[in-house]
Amino acid sequence: MTWLYEGREFEPPIEAYGFIYLIENKQNKKKYIGRKFLTKAGYKQVNGKRKKIRKESDWADYYGSSPQLQRDVDEFGKDNFTRTILRICKSRGECNYYEAKLIFHYDAVLDPNYYNSWVQCKIQYSHVKNLIAEKVL
Repeated sequence: MTWLYEGREFEPPIEAYGFIYLIENKQNKKKYIGRKFLTKAGYKQVNGKRKKIRKESDWADYYGSSPQLQRDVDEFGKDNFTRTILRICKSRGECNYYEAKLIFHYDAVLDPNYYNSWVQCKIQYSHVKNLIAEKVL
């Protein structure tokens, strides 16, 4: 099953750092809100030295970090889930902010219709101040 963004198959834009997503179980209608970064840290050898690089993450095949959601994906099969991108983010800070904001907005930790069982966030103003300038809050 592919990721959908605005009704179409998702192709990450160059400037994207990650995205906020909603996964929905078609069988029981349970949902999960999360974030995924498009790259992850890695290393390669350059002139005999280890150099830190960014490489593509497993975003294309990702189905969330919730153990309950993972069990249901295994039980019901990937075809019984929709994966929708809610927002494309340009930074790690933006991803952290909007994931927490949407989890709180939908009371996803408290609502039994969501797989979310916890939320953790560490957000600094300096990492999201550009959102105010862009007036996207």
